[in-house]
Amino acid sequence: MTLKKFNFNVLGKHNFSRYGLIETHRGNIQTPAFMPVGTKATVKGVFIDDIIKTGSEIILSNTYHLMLRPGVDRIESIGGLHKFMNCPIPILTDSGGFQVMSLSKLNKVDREYGAIFNSHIDGKKFTLSPEESIRIQKGLNSDILMVMDECPKKNTNHSIIEKSTELSTYWALRSKKAFGENPQKALFGIVQGGLFKDLRIKSLNELIKIQFDGYAIGGLAVGETQTEMYDVLDYLKDHMPEDKPRYLMGVGTPSDILGAVKRGIDMFDCVMPTRSGRTGLAFTWNGRINIRNSKYKNDNNPLDPNCTNFNLNKYTKNYLNHLFNTNEMLGSMILTLHNINFYQELMKSIRENIKNGTFDDFFDLFFNKL
Repeated sequence: MTLKKFNFNVLGKHNFSRYGLIETHRGNIQTPAFMPVGTKATVKGVFIDDIIKTGSEIILSNTYHLMLRPGVDRIESIGGLHKFMNCPIPILTDSGGFQVMSLSKLNKVDREYGAIFNSHIDGKKFTLSPEESIRIQKGLNSDILMVMDECPKKNTNHSIIEKSTELSTYWALRSKKAFGENPQKALFGIVQGGLFKDLRIKSLNELIKIQFDGYAIGGLAVGETQTEMYDVLDYLKDHMPEDKPRYLMGVGTPSDILGAVKRGIDMFDCVMPTRSGRTGLAFTWNGRINIRNSKYKNDNNPLDPNCTNFNLNKYTKNYLNHLFNTNEMLGSMILTLHNINFYQELMKSIRENIKNGTFDDFFDLFFNKL
């Protein structure tokens, strides 16, 4: 049987916002899409079947962490990450480039060798080159692979960011060569350049020359303001290829997503809904709720009366407040599932409003509320 090729089509637009469809042999992904983060082959505290019931059509996993534990050979031996974690929907794997930044005290960067790490678990030294990153992602058998890049911390020094951006472009070319040809899978390039317009445009243009199946925007969600992030997206929105998916990495809050969709972004991932759920912060259509707050002790209303999926409203704020303040794991599980469900309800509403030509009204109604 011939497997379906990776494909993307823009189905409609409203100003710069757009909705479309990514086709993969494991299933289709409606865009704009939000990818729950399953760092270590699990979205913490939630069964994959329930993730799918929220409307999630793709998840993200982490190359660096899976390389350390359980190791790519162990996952590859049973046919890849989908079989390992019983996940039937598409999976995107990042390259490990973000950990070059977030774990910078444990590694050094070499232009030719890549990132030379000391494991944060046991101190063991290993090297993650562009070629090794692609080899690992192929072993994981993910559907969308990311090029190895260097994700710099926020920095106002143009020469430092320029040097880092040139390194990412060089690693992107090596990643593309290591990826080779596989029409059932996709390889995305990652645009870097910090907050500098000239470097962002140059990075994008160099990646377009190499030719990728999609283009991600990296190096954001690293300490910049929302306005600074939007400025970068405004620099790029007229230059991004129309016929390729656009992925804003590691973003973000509901308002971040709304503003990015307004600037033409198609794909998002972020740990915020799951991490917040584990610590007692709920996202709702009426704004954020810190369920640990004492004012909810006698509140017998549901968390969000607008949420109907899973019948999550059978749990009152009173009960959830009790679960969190007694450190019961069920509280984290309920809120994590609730938050993922809310994010998917948000994405569905975004898509519907773009289709109906009402996205600007939807944006104005909810941007400052969520």
